Amino acid sequence: MLGVFALAASLLLLDKMLRLFDFVAVEGGPIYVVFKMLGALIPEYASLAIPLGCLLGILLAFRKLAVSSELDVLRAVGMGYGRLLRVPYFITLVLVAVNVALVFYIQPISRYYYEQMEYELRSGALGASIKVGEFTTLQDRMALRIEESEDEGRRLKGIFARVANEKGQVLSISAREGAFMATSDSPDTIILRLTDGTIVQDTGSRTPRVLSFTRHDLPIDLPRIEEFRERGDAEREYILPELLSIGWSDTEPIEARAASQASFNFRLVEIVMMLLMPLLAVALAIPPKRSTSALGVFLSIIMVVSYHKVNQYGEDIASLGRVDPILALWGPFVAFAALILWMYWRVAYVPGGQAIGALETATTKAGKAIKKLFKRRHSRQIIAAEAAPAE
Repeated sequence: MLGVFALAASLLLLDKMLRLFDFVAVEGGPIYVVFKMLGALIPEYASLAIPLGCLLGILLAFRKLAVSSELDVLRAVGMGYGRLLRVPYFITLVLVAVNVALVFYIQPISRYYYEQMEYELRSGALGASIKVGEFTTLQDRMALRIEESEDEGRRLKGIFARVANEKGQVLSISAREGAFMATSDSPDTIILRLTDGTIVQDTGSRTPRVLSFTRHDLPIDLPRIEEFRERGDAEREYILPELLSIGWSDTEPIEARAASQASFNFRLVEIVMMLLMPLLAVALAIPPKRSTSALGVFLSIIMVVSYHKVNQYGEDIASLGRVDPILALWGPFVAFAALILWMYWRVAYVPGGQAIGALETATTKAGKAIKKLFKRRHSRQIIAAEAAPAE
């Protein structure tokens, strides 16, 4: 089950990791920030990966028993599905407790931490480097361009800077090499130490002044970075006590109450949904007799992910105040629960019953038809090849 959870979490993070690499590269930030941001997103993706891991772990275990006919032996000696589901339900309850801690406490804090890192990356607080080959403007008075960057930005080559002072004088500076250096007396200022270059000073007169240097220190004032906002800009950053205090407070605006109630019900319905996972796993794990079809595994993933997306849509429209959160979120839950209970009842209490028997039959027939089509096509190609004249 842990392996299934790790696989599901990895697949969910893979697409996000590629987009984060592109985002960090565009912003010129350090690579390690990608992994810190992915770490902050793990609780958010784990809230979906845990139900999937729980479902697939139980489903694969029961499917193995069913395919090897061991499940028939257990049923024959009087062990019903209720007895067989005791241990899976114990594991499910432990995972429910973990998911409660995630969605109500850990996930809001980690989401805020992710937003903070994204803000700091955009603003340059994480030490974002100057982009190579492009002009970078600093405080509207300096334009800087670098041809090459080596040793993680510590060594710069092909430097051009254009600096304007308050008197209207303009300095055009070019240097072969340079490096950024910190100052101990002024943390808001760094020194760009230039080597082997030329300074052209435009003072407004007809003839500019030209000065060659071996080493020149150019002070650069760092832009002031505003502090990141406090946690709570979005309802998904609220922990459980904050959601309850805002969502059911008479002093809060209607929009804030609707958003908090929608977020609370969304998180709660996602947790309660986990209690149905063992029943759904059993209903989809048992293929028809003399069949090893894995259609139930595929269908289980489709059902859980689709239900999660429906809940997200319900949360969105409920947070806008268009639909009551109870109807938008608990309505689909009741329908989903009724479907699962019916599927489990068919498998557990109807002799020879199959929850997806008709779908299994249709899939089998479609597979056979496709195989026949490919066999006919292959046979025609062989006949055409034999009938073709040899060169």
